[in-house]
Amino acid sequence: MSPPAIHTEDLHGAPSCSLPPLPPGRLYRYHVMVKPAGALCNLDCPYCFYLHKTDLLAHERNARIDDRLLETHIRQYIEAQTGDEVIFSWQGGEPTVMGLGFFRRVVELQARHRKPGQRIENDLQTNGLLLDDEWVAFLKTHGFVVGLSVDGTRELHDRYRPTKGGEPSFDRTLAAAARLAAAEVPFSLLCVVNRDVARAPLEVYRSLRAIPGSFRIQFTPCVETRDFKLRAPGLARSADMPLLGTPRSRPGHPLAIVTEWSVDARDYGEFLCTLWREWLTQDFGRLHINVFETAVAQALDLPAQMCTSAPVCGKAMALEHDGELYSCDHFVYPEFRLGNIRDVHQGDLAFSQQQTRFGLAKHDSLPGCCKRCPQLKLCWGECPKNRLLRSAEGEPGLNYLCEGLKRFYAQVQRDMPDIRQRLGR
Repeated sequence: MSPPAIHTEDLHGAPSCSLPPLPPGRLYRYHVMVKPAGALCNLDCPYCFYLHKTDLLAHERNARIDDRLLETHIRQYIEAQTGDEVIFSWQGGEPTVMGLGFFRRVVELQARHRKPGQRIENDLQTNGLLLDDEWVAFLKTHGFVVGLSVDGTRELHDRYRPTKGGEPSFDRTLAAAARLAAAEVPFSLLCVVNRDVARAPLEVYRSLRAIPGSFRIQFTPCVETRDFKLRAPGLARSADMPLLGTPRSRPGHPLAIVTEWSVDARDYGEFLCTLWREWLTQDFGRLHINVFETAVAQALDLPAQMCTSAPVCGKAMALEHDGELYSCDHFVYPEFRLGNIRDVHQGDLAFSQQQTRFGLAKHDSLPGCCKRCPQLKLCWGECPKNRLLRSAEGEPGLNYLCEGLKRFYAQVQRDMPDIRQRLGR
């Protein structure tokens, strides 16, 4: 990470940011996922890792970011970064519950505070239920990139993604995809790989691939500890971590470390390998799959394309509707609060020593077996939130998905000679 910024105050008493000089060629860059309506959502997904934040953080029901704080974020976010591109990400909960008026205000404020020569981009992660023709026209006009959450087949999607009233949502989500495709709004599909999704790999993949208009599919493994609503990741005692391969290390056991709906690590490995074979034979170079693209890039000694497979983390934070900034979207817990952007400029928080330590801890806390693993440079211990197990030698901090990831990365390594040939490398 870059050196820490220096906190100062401007003439109006609002937090400002004074970044120290950087060597030529280096830039200040970071990423913030904004939760403008907090955990508010019109779906009631049982596996959601965010719905409980309203209670955990003692937020008011239906609270929203106010206009003054919105402008504070947009101004600070632009001020603190020196690259020629600044990417705003709007997530939730469900960000579209804020309404179109809110996002019209967003682009107005971005235009007001944009630096000369700077390009502003927006992406929006949504379940699609509110995306009517007016919404789609706005997204098209202002160049938003959309992430649309779809859990594969109709049956699996409706099982895990019902509305607040218990109604199915699959048809409404696909209607949103059709509108986006017809308007040529770029969108990706995000599929949460829970325990059941992982057991239907080809059905899920082919169902997603058949949705017209999408150029990208993101697969996100669903892993949550049984006490995730109360305790932050990374704070468990070593003695409470089950050994790799024991019954407690897998979902379904009464004392399992993870929830019933968390993906089984072995199933996840089979899921990835099955999809990889189909992708490699039919969709290589045509369809972007996040897990596969970064594995290929890293096998070619290129940088990781996902934070979860990078050596360190810490450059992706989460901003709640009340101005509280947290170290990561998956670490929105009091222990990982960095501060409030009303009081301290977010550039200072993003490059603070606290956040630097958080990012470097991913690398520094790797178990010895990971450091000796031949697949280390494809994995780097995956996401720190999933380091829930003890290794076979008893060392704490092994990633819950290790068994599955090792199988997948071994498959990638076996296929790399063919891939290199295809790419002319």
